[in-house]
Amino acid sequence: MNKFTTALTAGVLALAPLSAIAADSDDPIVIPIHNWSSQIVMSNVVGQILEMNGNAVEYVTTDSQAVYESVRLGDVTLEMEVWEGAFGASFRAALEKGGIVDVGDHNAVTREDWWYPMWTKDACPGLPSWEALNDCASLFATAETGDKGRYLDGPVDWLKHGQERVEALGMDFVVVNAGSAAALWAEIGAAEADKRPIVVFNWTPNFAEAVWPGEFVEFPEWVDGCDKDPAVGPNPNALYDCGNPANGYMKKAAWDGMEAKWPSAYAILEKIDFSNPQIAEMAKLVDIDEMEPIEAAEVWLEANEDVWKGWLN
Repeated sequence: MNKFTTALTAGVLALAPLSAIAADSDDPIVIPIHNWSSQIVMSNVVGQILEMNGNAVEYVTTDSQAVYESVRLGDVTLEMEVWEGAFGASFRAALEKGGIVDVGDHNAVTREDWWYPMWTKDACPGLPSWEALNDCASLFATAETGDKGRYLDGPVDWLKHGQERVEALGMDFVVVNAGSAAALWAEIGAAEADKRPIVVFNWTPNFAEAVWPGEFVEFPEWVDGCDKDPAVGPNPNALYDCGNPANGYMKKAAWDGMEAKWPSAYAILEKIDFSNPQIAEMAKLVDIDEMEPIEAAEVWLEANEDVWKGWLN
């Protein structure tokens, strides 16, 4: 804990009613860490806020899909970034089983889908239409993909269903999975030098939209059930024949025993609400400014006291 956090903690403890702090269990609140920067920094931001509240905090590296089962079972206490497009299905499945609660939405609006930097549109002017992209598939061909285009999807555990979409829509693309978010940024950066056309998985909120202006590919509009019922969407024989939600939610989730065990911390979690620019800034501190996530969280907290101080009980 740095001097900034220590001083704030001392001040909060001095002002807070002892009964409010004593009501929370001494057991650590377990916060999961995944494999993209905003989630890692946000988790550290929230962890440091809870430490200021007098709570013990523990971080664990957890699969971003399996985490909802872990929260449901109480092995993990909360999840700060439930993206509708990436994790909505896993989250809903956990809700149906019970043991996990929806703690509300962030102000942030999310979108996750195929994306290209604007120089790609210069080479394929029919974009953002997916049909136009498919007509331009040869522009994206590599030695790895032969005469088909290359689409760089997110890491396998993000379950973005790029391959299913290619098959459902009959696209002339080969799906290659990136090993990490950093690999996606490296791909865009490498293509920027010679303005090589590329199409990759991307999302918002994200620092990348400020660094590389671009657009999402417009697939057939998302309709609820596109991922479960072949009859939904343009191909009656396939799932995932539509894009992801264009205005998706980002929720918070918690173990349903959290409120009883850590009532003060749960009250803070209910108040926490981040916006697109705030989340993008968290990612930027790591991906552009090359800070370690703990340091990035400290810097973000120091620069945004007006945002989070009101969340403390």
